Amino acid sequence: MNVEVFVLCDAATDYHGKLNILGAFDCIWATKAPVVHPFCAIALRIRFMRIEEGTHPIKINIVDEDGKNIVPPIDGNLNIKFGTEDESVAANLIINLQGIRFENFGNYSIDLAIHGRHEASLPLFVKQAKLPPQTPQPPQSPEPGHF
Repeated sequence: MNVEVFVLCDAATDYHGKLNILGAFDCIWATKAPVVHPFCAIALRIRFMRIEEGTHPIKINIVDEDGKNIVPPIDGNLNIKFGTEDESVAANLIINLQGIRFENFGNYSIDLAIHGRHEASLPLFVKQAKLPPQTPQPPQSPEPGHF
């Protein structure tokens, strides 16, 4: 088994076995906490060899710096089947996430386990954006002929 793609992105689709990824990222900027990210996706592409045919339990945890889950763990199974001529098979998995809430700025991690064994991690940084100082704008005078 080989994890070929594991990414956090704005959106992903699977189109006849093609994994389409839009806007991969590792940082969320906000002016204040808590931060709620409206929508994103985790995209995975995992390649299996013929001897790995069958069901593979998968688990994804999104955790804070203390290792506490910020959303319930995502559990599922990948059911891998081979055709007679296949030497390997790639499975695409897309997990859409809505309204993830980050209580604090800091470092987070998205952890992937298959068969209970850690396979990969993605860092996710939630950072505070500084607002530029506001400068008063002079009033605009109307153009001639416009009121």
